[in-house]
Amino acid sequence: MPTPPRLPASLLAAVLAGLALWLAFPDHDLWWLAPVGVALLGAATLTAGGPRGFLLGLLAGLAFFVPTLSWSGVYVGELPWFALATLEALYLAMMSAVVGWAGRRLVAAGHRGAALLLVPLAWVAQEWARSTTPYGGFPWARLAFSQADGPLAHLARWFGAPGVTFAVAVAGTGLLALGWALLGRRPVGMALALVVAALPLASGLIHLPTDGRTEAVGFVQGNVPKAGLDFNAQRRAVLDNHVRGTESLADRAPDDLTLVVWPENASDIDPFRNPDANAEIRAVQQRLGVPLVVGAVLAEPVGANSNVSLFYTGAGEPQRYTKLHPVPFAEYIPHREFFRMFTSAADLAGNFVAGTTIGVFEVPAPGGSYAALPTICFEVAYDGLMRDSVAAADGRDSLIMVQTNNATFGYTAESEQQFAISRIRAIEHGRSVVHVSTVGVSGFVAPDGTVTGKTGLFTAEQRLGRPVLRHEETPSDRFGEAPVVVATALLALLVLAAGRVRPRVRLAAEPATPEEHPVA
Repeated sequence: MPTPPRLPASLLAAVLAGLALWLAFPDHDLWWLAPVGVALLGAATLTAGGPRGFLLGLLAGLAFFVPTLSWSGVYVGELPWFALATLEALYLAMMSAVVGWAGRRLVAAGHRGAALLLVPLAWVAQEWARSTTPYGGFPWARLAFSQADGPLAHLARWFGAPGVTFAVAVAGTGLLALGWALLGRRPVGMALALVVAALPLASGLIHLPTDGRTEAVGFVQGNVPKAGLDFNAQRRAVLDNHVRGTESLADRAPDDLTLVVWPENASDIDPFRNPDANAEIRAVQQRLGVPLVVGAVLAEPVGANSNVSLFYTGAGEPQRYTKLHPVPFAEYIPHREFFRMFTSAADLAGNFVAGTTIGVFEVPAPGGSYAALPTICFEVAYDGLMRDSVAAADGRDSLIMVQTNNATFGYTAESEQQFAISRIRAIEHGRSVVHVSTVGVSGFVAPDGTVTGKTGLFTAEQRLGRPVLRHEETPSDRFGEAPVVVATALLALLVLAAGRVRPRVRLAAEPATPEEHPVA
């Protein structure tokens, strides 16, 4: 019967788990290490009990999030970085406490299979919790977003990002069960564990349709004078960079070009209040002769700002989409006076307000009009928002636009991490994605997650592509939040059941001999 590893072995396993999870994400892209990280954390915590599970989960979370989110402190210092990493790590700590408490009781009662099922269910529930709380959550660095280059990504079409996370955790749980079987010298158990670990990989056989008509689309990555928080100190230079890039694009654009997309913050000069900026944008749009989507900052409402996508067609005032989910502690500070007591960085954040309406831009095209769906920056990481955006296309041919600005994160992994999220979203919703950044990386993502026209960091580049336009409702779109709800409900039932079972054996916290514990 498995018993907890000794504390030094558990501590080592927790640290290695966090590091393995970090290495699964861009820039390292070792996607296959994500299940290994899940297995190591499960080995350390599954029979550890609640308090010890919390400690080990916190340690693993810090080992994971501190390096993965290091980009968050590049220009604002260590305190915001470590505060964010610690907050995210606390969710892993709470997950591990629940798994440790319930798993210990279930294993002691002889329900080893039920105990193992806790692991993948808890990962889904934990990621849902930190994606929604506090202040709307921060759904970055989810297991699913490490899998853009792996076969498990195909599951996004059916069960969304939570389904991919579940599959990663199932594979990791299979590895954990394999370790138990090896140490117990149980051939049948080894075979079953291998099947569980390998079965999710078969999801790579799921067909990802990429058929549909194509239309010519371009994007402009204008670049900024320099990286950092003060990139917008030269706002006119940033706007001019995008104008020049668009002029260059226009010189080589095909006759059937339908749309050009600029990134977030391409114009931090409010074109509704600055006649020069307005004239410059309108002039370059007229030269293109097709609609232009501009990421801009507006000085409204009074005393605040709006982060918007503006849709210039050459006829009348541009349509707009206002970002629905401004980033807390970046685009606005909740309880600013309180946090100012701890760091002057609280005053670096903006005062942006949230929009209220999903954006849908109708683009005329030779093959018939299509919908361009604007998404601004971190919004791409929010499941419900992306699902609502695709639904707003109302069955029309459409593509997703992800407009972002990565200048404030320098030469870090943040850009590639965000681009990987766009790739998962393309598969999840069966849509092409035009992902365009002020400074890179940018590119076209096909509905199967493959990439064309990818740019480098801090370069001025323009790309032309012919993304596929699709209008289907994927299984993931139809299921909506059901995978998360089902997983969380099953987890709750297992935890309740664990509270009612009677242990058959006592699991020692510190086994007397190495032979008594199965994993280290």
